[in-house]
Amino acid sequence: MIEVVVDSIRISLVSQHRIVVLKETDSERQLPIWIGPYEADAITIELQDVEMARPVTHDLLKNVISEMGGKVSHVLIKALNEGVFYASLFIDVNGEMKEIDSRSSDAIALAVRVKVPVFVNQDVMDEVGVLPEPDILQEESSSGEAPDGETLDIFTDFVDTLDFEDFDE
Repeated sequence: MIEVVVDSIRISLVSQHRIVVLKETDSERQLPIWIGPYEADAITIELQDVEMARPVTHDLLKNVISEMGGKVSHVLIKALNEGVFYASLFIDVNGEMKEIDSRSSDAIALAVRVKVPVFVNQDVMDEVGVLPEPDILQEESSSGEAPDGETLDIFTDFVDTLDFEDFDE
């Protein structure tokens, strides 16, 4: 199992879906998971410490588990089958560990509320985990040049192409 943290929630420009990006705690590898807008809001509300007047669904789940004597131990994104992620909640009830099937987005929303670790199965991360693209601007700022040796001063190139005689009054 690989421990991850919620790195960001991103919005698709072509649909109403959101992507939660989970990042390995010990490396830069990321796992993007498409989620719905309500689940994205549920995760964001908790991560930004937004006070709600009444409990939202994931707060309700947290309260029910607690009132029934359970304690969430951790969350596991355990499988990917035909493009669908499968997750489990691990809940300790009187010393007995219960595994409860869950959508990954709901599992993550609950995990951030109860402040427990989120893990990803090694096979899942190996199959669909990605390394972020190197940031060209970051590479330029560290070396002063583009990766291929050219200067990346686009603004200067643009200014050099301007014909200022057209602006005479």
